[in-house]
Amino acid sequence: MIFTALILLSAIVVAAGAGPAEKKFSLNWRTDGPYPLDSVDELQEASLSNFAAYLAKHPSASNCTLENAARRMEWHDFTLAQRQEYTKAVLRLQSKAPIAPKKQFPGSMNRFDDFVATHESQVSELHSTPHLLPAHRLYIWAYEKALRDECGYTGYQPYWNWDRTAADPINSPLFNGDEYSMGGNGLPVKYAGVPTDGFAKPYDIIPSAGGGGCVTKGPFANMTVSLGPFDKTVPNLPNNPRSDGYGHNPRCLKRDVNKYAAAVTTANYSYALITQNPSIDDFQNVLLGTPAKNDWGVHIGGHYTIGGDPGGDFYSSPGDPVFYAHHGMIDRLWWIWQMQDPEKRMSVLPSNPPATDTVDLGFAAKVAKTYDLNNNIGGYDGQFCFIYV
Repeated sequence: MIFTALILLSAIVVAAGAGPAEKKFSLNWRTDGPYPLDSVDELQEASLSNFAAYLAKHPSASNCTLENAARRMEWHDFTLAQRQEYTKAVLRLQSKAPIAPKKQFPGSMNRFDDFVATHESQVSELHSTPHLLPAHRLYIWAYEKALRDECGYTGYQPYWNWDRTAADPINSPLFNGDEYSMGGNGLPVKYAGVPTDGFAKPYDIIPSAGGGGCVTKGPFANMTVSLGPFDKTVPNLPNNPRSDGYGHNPRCLKRDVNKYAAAVTTANYSYALITQNPSIDDFQNVLLGTPAKNDWGVHIGGHYTIGGDPGGDFYSSPGDPVFYAHHGMIDRLWWIWQMQDPEKRMSVLPSNPPATDTVDLGFAAKVAKTYDLNNNIGGYDGQFCFIYV
């Protein structure tokens, strides 16, 4: 089951005065809007001068700077037109012919499915120490690049600030099901919820929030899920025709947009994650959840806010388009954590892998030196050039 898989993920990871730049990239333009700065936004704002000073000492060889870096915005800060441009690009990606090896992934029916197949088949590469953070940074960047290069998208990958939806996710602009959303909740089906196996408070079972069935409203109402499932968290999911889960298994997108899981994603949890964990190992472990402390972690909380199929499936979760905004937020938190002490934190990874360590996502992206993925300004042989605003 997915919750057990995410619990095991923690074990896998452990085992295996303001200057010009700070003013220019101030977040204060949002304070008068419907979403004033939360504590994490304010921490990012206060940390920009640290990062600017670091970049002055360590300029990017590719000439990427704070001034010219792409700005990844929060979903709710997009205009309505920008939201529609993004979802239309995702739908366009779902209409493009796949490039995944057909013999290995016969169920990948389009370019969007290619990314799902990558996540399913590269679980260890994406989630084992020390790759969780850098490999997902590369994975999200490759998805963003596909939207821009193959689908005519002119923006950048949005992130999802969980705090903005935590109180009432189902009625938020992200999930309310209108044409400017990322699609609505699933139809109501009867199921008990997702057992936590005693892993964490406040629930032994994440209760059903009233969804779990097919999404019928919003841009992804007619979306087809092709691969998996590997973990069945909602009822009536057909078995994949292949034992490895890579066969063609068409079905509707299902969700249970869950306020109970969202309760552990408010800004105070993310703020504590960044400020109370000075080592990268501790930061990553608390992000994932710490069973000894009955703590889910914001990573699990965000995934189960989406829930359903494939959003609640450890292997296939990128099959729900909201996955990429969720992991965009995780990447943002890592960046803010790095900015607290860039001289020390821009060059560290959990378990201190050798300098020769690499991340290989197969056909999805060029093989990367793991440490070269640490810097969003000039990393990945100069191809990374983005910040979060």
